[in-house]
Amino acid sequence: MPKLSIRDLELAHKRVLIRVDFNVPLKDGVISDDTRIRETLPTIEYALRHKAKVILCSHLGRPKGKPVESMSLRPLVARLRLLIEQVLNLSENVAFSPDCVGNIATEMSRQLESGQTLLLENLRFHPEEEANDPKFAKQLAALCDVYVNDAFGSAHRAHASTEGITHFVSQSAAGLLMEKELNFLGKVLTEPDRPFVAIIGGSKISGKIDVIDNLLDKADTLLIGGGMAYTFLNALGQSTGTSLIEADKTDVAAAALAKAKAKGVKLLLPVDHILADKFAANAKTQIFSGDGPFPAELMALDIGPATIDLFAGEIADARTILWNGPMGVFELVPFAHGTNAIAEFVAANVDATSIVGGGDSVAAVHQAGVADKITHISTGGGASLEFLEGKTLPGVAALTDK
Repeated sequence: MPKLSIRDLELAHKRVLIRVDFNVPLKDGVISDDTRIRETLPTIEYALRHKAKVILCSHLGRPKGKPVESMSLRPLVARLRLLIEQVLNLSENVAFSPDCVGNIATEMSRQLESGQTLLLENLRFHPEEEANDPKFAKQLAALCDVYVNDAFGSAHRAHASTEGITHFVSQSAAGLLMEKELNFLGKVLTEPDRPFVAIIGGSKISGKIDVIDNLLDKADTLLIGGGMAYTFLNALGQSTGTSLIEADKTDVAAAALAKAKAKGVKLLLPVDHILADKFAANAKTQIFSGDGPFPAELMALDIGPATIDLFAGEIADARTILWNGPMGVFELVPFAHGTNAIAEFVAANVDATSIVGGGDSVAAVHQAGVADKITHISTGGGASLEFLEGKTLPGVAALTDK
């Protein structure tokens, strides 16, 4: 990695401000999923064991630049203490600052001792955070000696805590989670083990066409599923009933198909489909195969068994697998089979490096019970997409070069 890592820093007795992603699901002060806190524990542990004075900052939700009680980070303190004590087997000294800048935050950061942790209040309680205001960034920088960004999920945002702060500190480094994300995703784009199979799903082609376009320069095979497949099939002249399509994107799909052919990349679309009479768990369903027109009143909500077999064959031969986006409406039981099957086939290929990104795909591997068999599950939805598009992430570009 061309950027400094936390491993490259001298941390002992220094105040280390770590930008984390603690944007966890929180209702009535109760955390329903602490995955994002757990994901950054290795970085926190590394800093604490190297005798750093650890200051954590994060956003939570979208409070629109003003304090919102339900989006306070205060309820996270108890969980953080518990995890530091039980998972890391360290003393659970975690204090909480009721603001992320200002006199109280400054004084609390000064009083920190080595091996102690301070969690700051929600960054987005200040409009200056998302505006990347230099004065606000300078206030954050004044709390620390060195800065570490471990929030890959926010690295595509040029905010004060991800980009602005780096202009006011001596050293800015990647945390262990950030480093892991960049190493796995970077290898996919630069030197993947081959065959490299990318599985792209989800509802719309418009959100992922840049990813598809970039992957057509990198991958050996693209497997397209989900709602976006029907825009591709429309581009090939197939009538797809009431299935979701983006009529204004058929030319984009056609261009992708032409590029795949010119590049010698195998781009596979569903060859059969689970059709339904309505978007509901109690819908009447049928399997439809072939390239003829769908029944006019029916919509496709999942890939069919022949497509699962077709995709499974490609996945089994792969040595690098990238998956972003479900194969159907997997939230509804009748249409979850395709996505669950793909999750199981990806997990079953133990010889491949498998990388899963995007909220729905991540949920799918957990739902299928195979998350522990995936090589890397990305924590950044929008960030991983932009990275795979080949875009520069402001929060990464701003870090100090090695």
